[in-house]
Amino acid sequence: MGKYAPLGDFLRKQRFALVPMTFEEIERVTGVELPPKAQHHRAWWSNNPSNNVMTKVWLDAGYQTEQVDMVARKLVFRRVQTPSRPEPEGPGKPDQNGPRKRHPLFGILKELTQIVPGTDLTEPADPNWGEDR
Repeated sequence: MGKYAPLGDFLRKQRFALVPMTFEEIERVTGVELPPKAQHHRAWWSNNPSNNVMTKVWLDAGYQTEQVDMVARKLVFRRVQTPSRPEPEGPGKPDQNGPRKRHPLFGILKELTQIVPGTDLTEPADPNWGEDR
């Protein structure tokens, strides 16, 4: 396990597509100080997979960096794909064309919306709906 692996684990657990973080928060998550180049050179935060070891960690977690602010020492990780990790084993057969894939937005609102008990979802929101005006 590499020293930046905790960042990958942290990002994989995120439910949101945008994860703003300060450099200090990244150091807290990883448990190590960022190298001097990360502190002073914006290019260190590029999404080039051959850039540095930490870049591979956030890319493998399915994120890219953006809005890197060297003065304020913060950036945003943006989810760009499903994280690469071993497929869970279990019952079920993939179809003949390989594993079934869901749209990237599938489940995006899960646990973010609540329907009050007793709400009739078939009732029009506009009480005058269907009436001639």
